[in-house]
Amino acid sequence: MARARRPDSIYGMPRQSPISIRLRIDFSPTASIGPGKIALLEHIDLHQSLSQAARELGMSYRRAWQLLDDLNHSFAEPVATASTGGIGGGGAELTAFGKELVLAYRGIEAAANEKARRRLKGLGGLESKTAPRAKALRRAVTRRGKANVSEHSTK
Repeated sequence: MARARRPDSIYGMPRQSPISIRLRIDFSPTASIGPGKIALLEHIDLHQSLSQAARELGMSYRRAWQLLDDLNHSFAEPVATASTGGIGGGGAELTAFGKELVLAYRGIEAAANEKARRRLKGLGGLESKTAPRAKALRRAVTRRGKANVSEHSTK
């Protein structure tokens, strides 16, 4: 079964620049959100299932459950509700607060990334040393792929 490409964000904020910030927000010594927890919440919202969200993110169900439980106990309101399996199957869904939290985080992340890009734009030496090699490799593979397609299409 082909695996669907995971969106960068189901809330419409794709990553576009090689410069990016991995943002973690600490609310207290024991409560924080970051890219992993936010991605989990986005996938729960997308699939309405904690187990499917965990599979999509390549983490165990136990780890996903721990992260969700941690989030639900970190704030005055829960971020998600879950129902156990059974005849109708279980499920999970974000609460209104959980959706607001994801949107707020993604908004802050987008603003921080934009600010970083603007502040670092004029600085020399920021391009990765591997970027030119990766670009050349992509071109070579693409050319080779096109050559193979033309060879096979003429036979």
